[in-house]
Amino acid sequence: MNHLLVVLVVFSPLVGFLINGILGKKLPEKLSGALGTLAVLISFVSSILLWNHVSIHGGFETVLFNWLAIDTLVLDFGFRVDALSIWMMLIISGIGTLIHLYSIGYMHGDKGFSRFFAYLNLFVFSMFLLVMGNNLVVLFFGWEGVGLCSYLLIGFWYHNVAYGHAARKAFIMNRIGDLGLLLGIFLIFKVFGTLHLATIAELASANLVQPQIINWITFLLFIGAMGKSAQIPLFTWLPDAMAGPTPVSALIHAATMVTAGIYLVVRNANLYQIATLTTQIILIIGLATSILAALIGLYQNDIKKVLAYSTVSQLGLMFVALGVGAYSTAMFHLTTHAFFKALLFLGAGSVIHAMGGEQNISFMGGLKNKIKTTHITFLIGTLAIIGFPLFSGFFSKDEILEKVFEYSPIAWGFTLFSAALTAIYMLRLYFVVFLGNFRGSETQKANLHESPISMTLPLMILALLSLFGGVLNLPHFLPENMSQFLSHWIASIPSMQFMAPSSHEHHLSQTIIFGLMGLAIVLVLVLLFLVYRFYASRQFNILPNQSRFSKLGENKFFVDEIYNHLFVKQIESRSEFLYKVFEKKAVKPFIMLFPRIFGQLGKVFQRVQDGNVENYLLYFVLGIISFILLILL
Repeated sequence: MNHLLVVLVVFSPLVGFLINGILGKKLPEKLSGALGTLAVLISFVSSILLWNHVSIHGGFETVLFNWLAIDTLVLDFGFRVDALSIWMMLIISGIGTLIHLYSIGYMHGDKGFSRFFAYLNLFVFSMFLLVMGNNLVVLFFGWEGVGLCSYLLIGFWYHNVAYGHAARKAFIMNRIGDLGLLLGIFLIFKVFGTLHLATIAELASANLVQPQIINWITFLLFIGAMGKSAQIPLFTWLPDAMAGPTPVSALIHAATMVTAGIYLVVRNANLYQIATLTTQIILIIGLATSILAALIGLYQNDIKKVLAYSTVSQLGLMFVALGVGAYSTAMFHLTTHAFFKALLFLGAGSVIHAMGGEQNISFMGGLKNKIKTTHITFLIGTLAIIGFPLFSGFFSKDEILEKVFEYSPIAWGFTLFSAALTAIYMLRLYFVVFLGNFRGSETQKANLHESPISMTLPLMILALLSLFGGVLNLPHFLPENMSQFLSHWIASIPSMQFMAPSSHEHHLSQTIIFGLMGLAIVLVLVLLFLVYRFYASRQFNILPNQSRFSKLGENKFFVDEIYNHLFVKQIESRSEFLYKVFEKKAVKPFIMLFPRIFGQLGKVFQRVQDGNVENYLLYFVLGIISFILLILL
């Protein structure tokens, strides 16, 4: 039974991809969308059934077939279902189902409707390979699969050249990270002699390998994580990925694909807890990414770009948690972030839908009473991400702050600064879009309308998750049967029992913990008041950016320009030189020599093959005579 459920989870989206990919153009639009959504819904229901089994009997592995056996390398195409993978499976399939449902309304009338659902299904299939693979090769296939699907979905509207460039940028930058991951996999096999994840965890726990080697392995894996999870220096692809349809932004670049790097680190936590140097690097890069992305987000006016930089910043906070060894805390924030960021992106899509495609918040305003469902759900998502008391983001972000303070008060200060920036740019976004007077055209004003139920229903479900998702890992100072569910759940994996909350004492007193929580609450409330007053005094208009710093933020601190100057232009100029000097003057003439030779030979044989039957008979007789003479001689 479990074997069948695993097959259904993984391959149901693949079947959906094949049906829509092959027959999609011949199917009615509603049927195509329904099949794509049903494929992921089947995975979700199967994941729930597997959750029940794991909670009672623990994790298990299932092998579909023996994939490769060369000397000491034995690879199975198999899957591991344990507390960590089942958690990710539920997020992927649950939020994936909602986004597929939302896409039926959002993509209505698009010429590539069935192709879009085929790509989404293929992405979900690849994501399942990534999180369920029982060895690093299956994981790597899923890793590359989501990279391919990201390219296809970002450049979905390929007639727009800029969108094609954005897709290419995402693909290339992910390949840089993937090279690091691949080298890390090679080094793991060299050191441990296996690519089986559970075996690697057991060998790492035995402390048989020098810490320096573990540092190199974990750093190479982290390079892969930097690419997928958009950390400095490989973060510039994610904001440009907003070129894809909004459901793509919600599914791939908020809830699932970009969290693959977090999953990779947590899955290999046994290695990372030994690699102190790598974890320090992760902490520094996470902090830097979180603050830089938040500063850029302050000055963006494209509603999706604000949310994109918010995603980069929140991923940075997750890596901060990983850097201080709080693996279950990172998974907690990954989960709540999946809820409220998917909600915010889909809410942004609903706003864009109402505005007739407009994404610049300078031309919005006063939408509160025009699209009421979207407004209420977007408000819930905003309060969750800024850490408003009792919303899901409040609990996960507060837990990160607590863990970081325990590690280093200085790092806590920078983390709190990043959290404060989050509150500022998200409140700015909400106030400018939904309050004040409408600043768009009269045509847009006349056509303002709420989205259909296929779009608003997922918003309402995600709003509930964003509101109550904090119960998944309530603070440890509450009664034991009420708190730290997620931490205990992940620690139920034998190789990850060191993550259990009871395995180490809390060094912070409850007075300090309540003090930190109180400070975070006061900060959010003060910022809420100040940002409201600032924009209320200006009728919720966006001010032109005048200062030098604001110009820097508006231009994203010229990071893309620096990369273009240092790398892109250098590569392009050298490629142009090699094309003009080497390829055109050396390679091409040499290659064209062969067609000329065979062309001349063809003219010679053309005279022989003239269609005259009498000549053919003559050649036939001459051939027989030559053959006989050859034998006799």
